[in-house]
Amino acid sequence: MKTTRHATYNLNYHIVWLPKYRNSVLVNEVADRVRTILHEIADNKSVEILDLTVQPDHVHLFVSSPPKNEPALLANWFKGISSRKYNHRYADHDGEKIGWVRGYYAGTAGHVSSETVENYIQQHKEGDS
Repeated sequence: MKTTRHATYNLNYHIVWLPKYRNSVLVNEVADRVRTILHEIADNKSVEILDLTVQPDHVHLFVSSPPKNEPALLANWFKGISSRKYNHRYADHDGEKIGWVRGYYAGTAGHVSSETVENYIQQHKEGDS
């Protein structure tokens, strides 16, 4: 259990998102850079990363967050800040920018089946929304 000044909580969220156009760009140095940036964001926002997996074509983030941070806010922070930081630091150097699709998957702690995540990813194969 964690506490804030006015709350005791155990809120954990599983957030998954994809690179724009579902390109498999999150490999090698790019994946390492994205991981580092995501940890920086978590530290700055007082959010604990419980697990993080950067796959070539998607990111799995499992975080613990105080009650004031709703899942949509967390997804917007991690997606928006990470792409801005990455592009600011590395796009001029490497020439390739990182962008994310508009949507994301968010689930609360508990059992998230691989089928649920695969369905989300499959939906974006056809129509990169």
